Amino acid sequence: MDTPAHALISAAQQLSTAVDAMRFAAPITHIYNPLDYAWAAHEAYLQRFGGSRKKVVFLGMNPGPFGMAQTGVPFGEVAAVRDWLGIECPVGQPAQPNPKRPVEGFACTRSEVSGRRLWGLFRERFGTPEVFFADHFVANYCPIAFFVEGRNFTPDKLPGAEQAALLAACDEHLRALVAALEPEWMIGIGAWAEHRAATALGTGGARLGRILHPSPASPAANRGWAAAAGRQLAELGVWPD
Repeated sequence: MDTPAHALISAAQQLSTAVDAMRFAAPITHIYNPLDYAWAAHEAYLQRFGGSRKKVVFLGMNPGPFGMAQTGVPFGEVAAVRDWLGIECPVGQPAQPNPKRPVEGFACTRSEVSGRRLWGLFRERFGTPEVFFADHFVANYCPIAFFVEGRNFTPDKLPGAEQAALLAACDEHLRALVAALEPEWMIGIGAWAEHRAATALGTGGARLGRILHPSPASPAANRGWAAAAGRQLAELGVWPD
């Protein structure tokens, strides 16, 4: 019988194939699919940490330019992935590299603030990846990073016609992930991720919740994100005080 990790790997491969066939018009200038060029690291993440049922899945929006776009791991700030998760793999190049946002893999020296905050919270509370991943998992709803020249472009801003096929593929992948991990909770990291989870999963499965997104573009996150997220999870009953 397939393990949850095998199911996650198969679902990720199907999602990667689906999004590779999609085309996105201007103003998008570059599209990165780390499930392709950073597959080795993503597969290692799924294999190492996706092998059992979870109580809580944290769901992000899509890869950040200095996080998953570099390492293939959701919210994958290089130091967190390499030094805490213990994953370091060769990373290739996207089909059309963006000279203003080069992929340097684990040699990238830029820090993904959102990933540093997210994994930092988990490290502080749980100590080791093994303790955290015994009941938790982190995923991204959309696997693609979009750019308009050097600027990050989030999938919620795509035109409706371009969103439709992308959201359908991402919804299908999220349902496969939930079927594999059978979480009690699906926690959106930000409002859009929570909304997409609600749309994809309906009301019959995991309980839905949300925490503040750790982006440095959020003034609220910059005023003490870890404490705010911890309070939200306590209020939901996900993490007891």
